[in-house]
Amino acid sequence: MREPLPPRRTPDRQKDRPTWLLGRAAARSSALLAGAFAEQGDGLRGYHYRLLAALEQWGPESQADLGRDTGIDRSDVTGALQELEERGLVEREEDPANRRRKIVSVTPSGLAELLRLDEVLDGVQEALLAPLSAAQRRQYAEIMALLADA
Repeated sequence: MREPLPPRRTPDRQKDRPTWLLGRAAARSSALLAGAFAEQGDGLRGYHYRLLAALEQWGPESQADLGRDTGIDRSDVTGALQELEERGLVEREEDPANRRRKIVSVTPSGLAELLRLDEVLDGVQEALLAPLSAAQRRQYAEIMALLADA
């Protein structure tokens, strides 16, 4: 995985501000994730992983609920689910209670792919957090959870 280049110069008044540092960490994280998914060569992206993980954890859901629950835009959900369905990783069936709704479920192949992608993401987490000790990693995760949910 290739790491993004650091900025050439950052003004002193900006370089120690948490908003700047969070942005840099987020950019590095995004670049690592995109690179790891691209290295797989199968065209799967973060949206695919998030949808498979949601279906594995919460069970079959409507496309609309998946979008709301995962925070993915409805049009992106539709496209990503179509790609997953074409690969046999999810199934979409008509909701018997509402023929306009599609209920999505993960297939056994989808579960196997999710486990493979878990390993890819584990590698990204390791690369991202490599500069930190185990204690610092736990503390970082706790602090980030506080900031994310504030």
